[in-house]
Amino acid sequence: MTRGRKIQATAELEVRLLREGITESVHHAQAVICDDRGRLLLCAGNPETATFARSVLKPFQAIAVTTSGTLERFNLSDRDLAIICSSHKGTIEQVRQVFNILWRSDVEPTALQCPIPDGKQSKLQYNCSGKHAGMLAVCQQLGFPISNYLHYNHPVQQLILGKLAELLKNPAEEFIPARDDCGAPTYFMQLRQLAWLYAQLASGGNLDMERILRAMTHHPNMVAGEGEFDSELMRLSEGELVSKSGAEGVQCIGRVGEGMGLAIKVMDGAKRAKYAIAIHVLRQMGWITPSIAENLSETYITLGRYKRLEVAGDLSML
Repeated sequence: MTRGRKIQATAELEVRLLREGITESVHHAQAVICDDRGRLLLCAGNPETATFARSVLKPFQAIAVTTSGTLERFNLSDRDLAIICSSHKGTIEQVRQVFNILWRSDVEPTALQCPIPDGKQSKLQYNCSGKHAGMLAVCQQLGFPISNYLHYNHPVQQLILGKLAELLKNPAEEFIPARDDCGAPTYFMQLRQLAWLYAQLASGGNLDMERILRAMTHHPNMVAGEGEFDSELMRLSEGELVSKSGAEGVQCIGRVGEGMGLAIKVMDGAKRAKYAIAIHVLRQMGWITPSIAENLSETYITLGRYKRLEVAGDLSML
């Protein structure tokens, strides 16, 4: 994406944990905003900083479902598609939705190769089980073997990689894979690439991704759960934003209908810091109203009677 041109970094964002107004801890973070053509609009830090995409990749792994005829063959709903994109909490409602995908595609739950969460009884309760169910449904639709569906070279994983390569206009062989905690491949990607993906998701210009966008924004509680940042942001913004968290301080958000995407990486992986930065940037960009910002701040910035988070710095043009 940047061949032949060196990108200069700007100042990073800083998140301070204040205890009765005194700094106790500090997190450093980088953030990038791109449009749906991959053009860099604003950044803090280095937009070429790379990180494993983790769960922010799920809506794009779901493209294998929307482009393969899987939805139509197994009569899967938008709620099914939302849980495929999710990092869910394992509630009864969410687990039933994952089971529905497997039941409709005639796959036994024992075929899931994600772990069983600590203290739980079933792989269906694992936060990535929807993604795995979607991959298995695609295997059923296209006649792929299901016993090794997580292998890097399995046809379903190669299908997903091909879709990523197409969206980012980058050769598939240049993507660096690694195993996510659930066992599925994830990829080492630049922040500007992640922002570009979410700009494309939010633009509505691709029918296959538009279905994913609609599923996520219409069923936000399937994507994360009651009280979780992604679900609350999409609910409060009434479909104007699509949001997906990833582990190790990764957060991506798309501005629906305007073709802009935001990618955040907290360098020490702190979850609390990425939510504070997201609220800070969304307020700065005018993507959320003051009332939504205040509502979110009560949960994700004010951490108790004596503690709160404070973000220093702004995004700027290179």
